[in-house]
Amino acid sequence: MKSLSLSRRKRTLSAWLVLGCSVITLVGCSDTPVSLPTTTPDTAAATPSASTPATKPAATAVESELPYKFPLTGLPSAKEVKSRPFMVMVENAPQARPQTGLDQADIVYEILAEGEITRFVSVFQSHEATTIGPVRSIRPYFVEIGDALDAVIVHAGWSQEAMDMMAGRKLAHLDEVYGDGAYYWRSTDRKAPHNLYTSVDKMKKGAEARKFRSEWNGPLLTFAKDDGQSKLTGAAVHYILIPYLQGYFVSYEYNPTEGVYMRSMEGKPHLDKETGKQLQAKNLLVLESKHKIVDKEGRREVDVFGPNKGVILQEGKSQQITWERKNGMLRAYAEDGKEVPLLPGNTWVQIVPEGTALKME
Repeated sequence: MKSLSLSRRKRTLSAWLVLGCSVITLVGCSDTPVSLPTTTPDTAAATPSASTPATKPAATAVESELPYKFPLTGLPSAKEVKSRPFMVMVENAPQARPQTGLDQADIVYEILAEGEITRFVSVFQSHEATTIGPVRSIRPYFVEIGDALDAVIVHAGWSQEAMDMMAGRKLAHLDEVYGDGAYYWRSTDRKAPHNLYTSVDKMKKGAEARKFRSEWNGPLLTFAKDDGQSKLTGAAVHYILIPYLQGYFVSYEYNPTEGVYMRSMEGKPHLDKETGKQLQAKNLLVLESKHKIVDKEGRREVDVFGPNKGVILQEGKSQQITWERKNGMLRAYAEDGKEVPLLPGNTWVQIVPEGTALKME
């Protein structure tokens, strides 16, 4: 092939430069079970299946030049976010699955309720989720999480202790059972009580109608700086099984392409009902906590203050930590006492009884 003329080479170079600038502009604008703690870095290095994934996700800290960050995810925002988050109690009984909206929550806590069920404490601030639910009732330790977050608490019913707590502290909350039904709806494809839903828009209207304070006084999270990638120092973990109770075995498998842990329940992908999207976590914390059954209905006391032990997983790596609630959040701390930063993105927190045997590979 003949060489391009000098002028043609210049025109070609100019075209490539224009294309390159355009691309830059576009990018800029948009599992033998053991108790916690478990594997050590040395044993992980000797186990081929636990090797660090060869593919690492792209750094998130440089994906945008937007001037602000969402407080609960650390992801870029075009404007400063001062609005209070909403904390929605989402059911996890078999009749409530699959749920809707958990894929758009900034933070999700999964915690045992009474009997042999878990419940989700889902926190929304950065996404305008149009359907969230099914919504169910609240318990005292869930209230503690919402109060510390300075969130508007959204629920359908309560235990007496939880209601006394909210009333005594004068907490902002929307209760479908007593007075706030206008900000919820019931679907026709499921039977009550497993068919109650809300949305961010309806919650905003309810908060406005109830004249709740709109500006957030909540805590700040600590996110990784520099390249936004994990600096965890423990074993590589591509799979973790969290056995709550019968029917509530939760597992996560690492997806190196996306840099997230994909969530399953009972060995099947845990999907969002509306989008069909598998639930995932950029940051995954498994925290041991003191649990106590306090009445004949099986209601529990769950410690959401700490300190206690746990493990954090990010980008296929793990680190043994101590957790404690400080400055409004359940935070992870390394052996040296320094807080372990989160990666920009969403966070799932699995609160489990002390001595829970995890399976990690």
